[in-house]
Amino acid sequence: MEQEEDWDRDLLLDPAWEKQQRKTFTAWCNSHLRKAGTQIENIEEDFRNGLKLMLLLEVISGERLPRPDKGKMRFHKIANVNKALDFIASKGVKLVSIGAEEIVDGNLKMTLGMIWTIILRFAIQDISVEETSAKEGLLLWCQRKTAPYRNVNVQNFHTSWKDGLALCALIHRHRPDLIDYAKLRKDDPVGNLNTAFEVAEKYLDIPKMLDAEDIVNTPKPDEKAVMTYVSCFYHAFAGAEQAETAANRICKVLAVNQENEKLMEEYEKLASELLEWIRRTVPWLENRVGEPSMSAMQRKLEDFRDYRRLHKPPRVQEKCQLEINFNTLQTKLRLSHRPAFMPSEGKLVSDIANAWRGLEQVEKGYEDWLLSEIRRLQRLQHLAEKFRQKASLHEAWTRGKEDMLSQRDYESASLQEVRALLRRHEAFESDLAAHQDRVEHIAALAQELNELDYHEAASVNSRCQAICDQWDSLGTLTQKRRDALERMEKLLETIDQLQLEFARRAAPFNNWLDGAVEDLQDVWLVHSVEETQSLLTAHEQFKATLPEADRERGAIMGIQAEIQKICQTYGLRPITTSPYISLSPQDINNKWDKIRKLVPSRDQTLQEELARQQMNERLRRQFAAQANAIGPWIQAKVEEVGRLAAGLIGSLEDQMAGLRQQEQNIINYKSNIDRLEGDHQLLQESLVFDNKHTVYSMEHIRVGWEQLLTSIARTINEVENQVLTRDAKGLSQEQLNEFRASFNHFDRKRNGMMEPDDFRACLISMGYDLVSAPDGEVEFARIMTMVDPNAAGVVTFQAFIDFMTRETAETDTAEQVVASFKILAGDKKYITAEELRRELPAEQAEYCIRRMVPYKGSGAPAGALDYVAFSSALYGESDL
Repeated sequence: MEQEEDWDRDLLLDPAWEKQQRKTFTAWCNSHLRKAGTQIENIEEDFRNGLKLMLLLEVISGERLPRPDKGKMRFHKIANVNKALDFIASKGVKLVSIGAEEIVDGNLKMTLGMIWTIILRFAIQDISVEETSAKEGLLLWCQRKTAPYRNVNVQNFHTSWKDGLALCALIHRHRPDLIDYAKLRKDDPVGNLNTAFEVAEKYLDIPKMLDAEDIVNTPKPDEKAVMTYVSCFYHAFAGAEQAETAANRICKVLAVNQENEKLMEEYEKLASELLEWIRRTVPWLENRVGEPSMSAMQRKLEDFRDYRRLHKPPRVQEKCQLEINFNTLQTKLRLSHRPAFMPSEGKLVSDIANAWRGLEQVEKGYEDWLLSEIRRLQRLQHLAEKFRQKASLHEAWTRGKEDMLSQRDYESASLQEVRALLRRHEAFESDLAAHQDRVEHIAALAQELNELDYHEAASVNSRCQAICDQWDSLGTLTQKRRDALERMEKLLETIDQLQLEFARRAAPFNNWLDGAVEDLQDVWLVHSVEETQSLLTAHEQFKATLPEADRERGAIMGIQAEIQKICQTYGLRPITTSPYISLSPQDINNKWDKIRKLVPSRDQTLQEELARQQMNERLRRQFAAQANAIGPWIQAKVEEVGRLAAGLIGSLEDQMAGLRQQEQNIINYKSNIDRLEGDHQLLQESLVFDNKHTVYSMEHIRVGWEQLLTSIARTINEVENQVLTRDAKGLSQEQLNEFRASFNHFDRKRNGMMEPDDFRACLISMGYDLVSAPDGEVEFARIMTMVDPNAAGVVTFQAFIDFMTRETAETDTAEQVVASFKILAGDKKYITAEELRRELPAEQAEYCIRRMVPYKGSGAPAGALDYVAFSSALYGESDL
């Protein structure tokens, strides 16, 4: 070992430092020489002949040096000193500028330098805390031991020790029974130092190597003297240090166990909440009891949209996080050699996945049912309105018809009046026959409403039956009146041809007018621009017939004018009504005026419907434009994440950064999904359920988005687990890259799993002799039980990494934990609660006390605890 750089032959010792080193080094040498029954008084004189120097080296090393020369001549002394220096050099110490002649000549500076070299090699060199150098290790040890004490701040080996509190703190930390630290004062450095010196000499067998006054009165005490003295405390407390190391190991193991248990509890809680939510949600989705009105069903649809948009997405995230937490927990348990976590019955990841699949199946069925019900109600609403309109028109037409058919006015009528009555009856029969189709249409509408389970079907049936009964009655009465009129016709021969002509032409025209009014007031149900355009075309064709109808109306009105002219010419009583028809010219004109008003109204209604359908078409195209962009983007991203998962390269930190960037890009894209959800809501609010412009439904987009989020989260979790594996196993990035490259090469299907034959080829490529070795098959079978304990027939990347690092990794074991507890227990087979509370932090101590079972062996006091069984339970093993 090389001497420290601050020892330079050409530098003169400070007088104060020289005094401190002389006293300290002399006391240190005597603390060892007294074991051989001797000591030194003058450090530069008593080592000149080399005899006590060789004796000192034999005591502190436990080894025999060559026999010393007995002569008293100078060359005998030089030979003995050289033997001592050669022994020091054999221990790996490089002596710089220190020769035997200078020691023999009593050179104080060289003698002190030689003793310091011996102290460094045999008292300080082996001190190491967290792989630091000897000096740094000793300083770090002092800092940790004195950290809890007030007014103590150890930063070096000179000024930090001047007030004596640091030395008292070291003693109190290991032997609190020797010093009452609370009574010490910072303003009494001499008293503090002397207290520490006296207690160390009396109780710890550490000789007094320093003077309190010298240290206090020196601006910067000698670092070597202080280090020498402090190193004696380190060696004196080596046993306590061993116990502290054992306690630290136990705390580390317990901390891992506590963290794993916390993760288990969190998994159980999150799984219970998610499963409970699914159990509450499924009955709601399975409830397929329809509502009688469209508004109530639309409220159900809105509730379902709120569920899909607001309530389900957080649960999707919970499900994904649950899988990630489960994988992370299993990785941590595997890395710490704990048993795999087995959730409570019914809370396995597979149980949650099955429950989730059941939820999604019920959810899809519920949505299909909702849309089907809405379409059914929409159809029912349309049919019911059509039934009411046609029934109302028919009932208005039949009103008073039975009374009219029951009249016996023909009995006192003239011939012309009878003929007129007959012709009027013929016209009525024509009108009656024309209404036959309406009655059949009304009955057909009632039948369809019954088949579609209309909620007011009873009312519809009652009204339809009344119309049919009345229709049968009208038929019977019509036939009876015809028979009576025909009998009367034989008696009457005169008929007014003009009135007959009016009736013949007015009746069909009036029927046309009624049909036109009915068509103009008819309701419709369309779902596209094309259907609306078809209605508009039909309406335009109808308007094209109006000029011809107007000419017919003029001709009919001309007949009536001719009748009036004849009456005036021949002085007849003015005839205001036709004897053949109850329809008056005013009635025809009124209906004609009504048609002229209904035509522009229907124009406007059709144009509004066209505008609505055009808006729906724009909504379809707007949704399709976004869906046709989002769908392929999601699919491409899913494939890209899949490729990333199968071919990760570079450092894990770089991979994680890249995946986090991908995840952020995906999250940033969420606004596009939200906009699409808005467009989809507009379509549903407009009752638009089809879209020929895209193959992507909102459900496709949602499923793809959830798959993408789950895929990126799982890939990130895989890299996180690799980081845990790398850090826990001590792997370098190059090793991980090599393992990844080998795995990817033999992962033929690129699905993150190797089949047994591919895994065998991978092992052979990495140097495993599984072909020529006699027990190659047996060895491969043993390896497969390690990487595929469940006999699934595949090897995952995580299992591959665990296998490649398992046999060389330095991890804690149950045996190591038992050994650590044994140190704390003072080699006893049991440990007490008081010992645990004294040696461990409060939280870890109470954790052990709660979980340790009582010790059942003989000779143990009451309350003794079994630390062997506890250590075995931590690792899922039987008692060691």
